[in-house]
Amino acid sequence: MNYASLAFTDAVREMQEKLGSRKSYARMEQRSYVDGLTENEVGFIAARDSFYMATIGENGYPYIQHRGGPKGFIKVLDKKRLGIVDYKGNAQYITVGNLATNNHVALIMIDYPTRTRFKLYASARVVELNDDPALYAQLDMEEYQSRPERMMVFDVDAYDWNCPQHITPRYTREEVDKAFASQSEYILQLEAEIKKLQEQLRTG
Repeated sequence: MNYASLAFTDAVREMQEKLGSRKSYARMEQRSYVDGLTENEVGFIAARDSFYMATIGENGYPYIQHRGGPKGFIKVLDKKRLGIVDYKGNAQYITVGNLATNNHVALIMIDYPTRTRFKLYASARVVELNDDPALYAQLDMEEYQSRPERMMVFDVDAYDWNCPQHITPRYTREEVDKAFASQSEYILQLEAEIKKLQEQLRTG
């Protein structure tokens, strides 16, 4: 489904008209999308170690939760489905409770170094660990030392890429270490040479 057809309700369109952006977004609504995720989206999702998920409670209030894990913990099951293992957290179960009455969710994934933002609408369902061992085998992150409680599968309804405005670049320790690997190696080489020269001076 076209992302704009879900995001741009009548009230949103009226506000766009009022504030002068309706013309450009009307063209966006007419764009056609491929049927499901492409290799571009699949690659982006596979590299993520976190995302944000919004659910809606019975009282109408949204709840936004951060989900994280090892890189690649959110799996692309096929071009229209994503899945994760839901690991034990603070035991409030707000997201799981909200899904019991409204399975519509919104996900946002961000690559901070490149200021890239991917957003999608999905229909979510909770799958108990013992109910689908084959699915668990697909989603399990064996090296992750956290207790799994259940699984979640997201049927993708629509997606879009967002602009990079106002995203502050941030880097993980792994990314920083990789960026400075050559400098660190050079420093170690210089330190070894200095130590060698000091030894030669002492024994000179």
